[in-house]
Amino acid sequence: MNLEELWLKHYNSLVPRHAEYPNEPLPVIFKKNLDKWAHRPAIEFYGSVLTHGDLWRRISRFAEALSRLGIKQGDRVAIMLPNCPQNVIAYYAILWLGGIVVNTNPMYVEREIEYQWNDAGVKVAVVLDHLFPRVQSVLEKTSIEHVVVTSLKDALPLHLAALYPLKARKQKLFTAVPYDDHVLPFKKLIDSTVPTKRPCSAALDDIALLQYTGGTTGVAKGVMLSHRNILANVVQITAWFPGLEWGRERLVGILPLFHVFGMTTCMNLALYTGSCVLLIPRFEINEFLKLVSRFRPTLFPGVPTMFVAIVNHPKIAKFDLSSIKFCVTGSAPMPVEILEKFEKMTGSVIVEGFGLTESSPVTHCNPLYGLKKAGSVGIPLPDTECKIVDLENGTKEVEVGKEGELVVRGPQVMLGYWNRPKETAETLRDGWLYTGDIARIDEDGYTYIVDRKKDMIITGGYSVYPREVEEVLYEHPKVLDAVAIGVPDPYRGEIVKVFVSPKPGETLKEDEIISFCKKKLAAYKVPKLVEIRDDLPKSTVGKILRKELKAEELKKARTSNVL
Repeated sequence: MNLEELWLKHYNSLVPRHAEYPNEPLPVIFKKNLDKWAHRPAIEFYGSVLTHGDLWRRISRFAEALSRLGIKQGDRVAIMLPNCPQNVIAYYAILWLGGIVVNTNPMYVEREIEYQWNDAGVKVAVVLDHLFPRVQSVLEKTSIEHVVVTSLKDALPLHLAALYPLKARKQKLFTAVPYDDHVLPFKKLIDSTVPTKRPCSAALDDIALLQYTGGTTGVAKGVMLSHRNILANVVQITAWFPGLEWGRERLVGILPLFHVFGMTTCMNLALYTGSCVLLIPRFEINEFLKLVSRFRPTLFPGVPTMFVAIVNHPKIAKFDLSSIKFCVTGSAPMPVEILEKFEKMTGSVIVEGFGLTESSPVTHCNPLYGLKKAGSVGIPLPDTECKIVDLENGTKEVEVGKEGELVVRGPQVMLGYWNRPKETAETLRDGWLYTGDIARIDEDGYTYIVDRKKDMIITGGYSVYPREVEEVLYEHPKVLDAVAIGVPDPYRGEIVKVFVSPKPGETLKEDEIISFCKKKLAAYKVPKLVEIRDDLPKSTVGKILRKELKAEELKKARTSNVL
């Protein structure tokens, strides 16, 4: 019996081995489905509701506005927004024109923005008003021609929109944007532009987005995901959950849309199935629970840290979460105790899955109806294959139950890395995506992630590459040696810890290192722990022994029962 036969016997009878994929890109499918769902809610945002028809009219107008700014097929447009309707509008408008979306994390600082936009060759950026000062400071160092600026106020219902400026000033978020011929207001562009009459310019095998990731090696790279890739993954996910009520589901949109997990399982899944997504800009537990209690969602894609916070909330009994039918979680291991408590509390089912940016992202998931295995990421989705290969060369398939590198193949796997043929050739081999994760497959075909082959740190669902943190540390004038690792954390899965040694004659303090990093790194990349040592362990050739430090921390964690 081959591996595929092992896992296929655990497929629900309603889940197809091979899914049927439309021959048109997502934005075309969205427009065609208006015949069925034009009057159904598509987005809810703090009480403001956009129907699918309302959303399409805004997408169409913004597509025309971007076209008039010179955006055409193949041009890169950055979206630097939190979860809000403008994010969805911009995403689908760019795709309609055949443009390429470059999702930019709103937490990025200037050096990260500059690097990403220059690497992608971004022509236009769509940003939030209070992020504009960061963007403005790097514009002259990029090829950006226009910046389109929006405010959360633009999407709020009237009573909240009136209060928003006061709240923004109180939180020191208010920004007076200097609009001119190159800096343009999002709302005015939509209100003053007619709906586009241009047909969709995208083909299925065109690049839809550059999704930046540390990947399995090196600094951040642009993952080229095609229209076929992102459509395939949405189709695979809908096939995996045969009980979905098209046109009626209500999804929690708390996962960031700039992250591939949120993009696929919140935004694209909701619009593809004619459902409604509750967009929430950030996870603040009390506000989140109030919104969910009021919205009455049926589906909740999330990461383990969210479920941990919900289960441990001191007043959780006051909130009604009984509307939730099932949840999908990934990005980090889901604690079994938390899973069981949440399911008991809500009456819902949580299924844990696996994916990576390079695969749009989902490749595996535990069955919603059938055998779920705690600690496992489940079995491959329809049309997805996987195997475990040796760690030395990656050419020999290992036996069932043995550990090795997980490799996957399927229609959701990326085209490659943007302008990086060498890294592409290392990661994509003979049609297989080498994930960089050490895993094993059991006798039922279920996959277990054991460790990461490389040193990527996953904290709260975000990926942090140690090298990027270390490069910042080495910019500190007092630092001699530095290394970053991930250490176990019961809430975030892992947190960033750095070890530094000072230059001779210098003295370093922990808060000094953290303050320095805050100026140069997004918040989730900033070290939470700093250990200052006179010397760091090194090999005979002078290489810092990261593994030795990692082993020390794991030993400490076991001793303190963190693991």
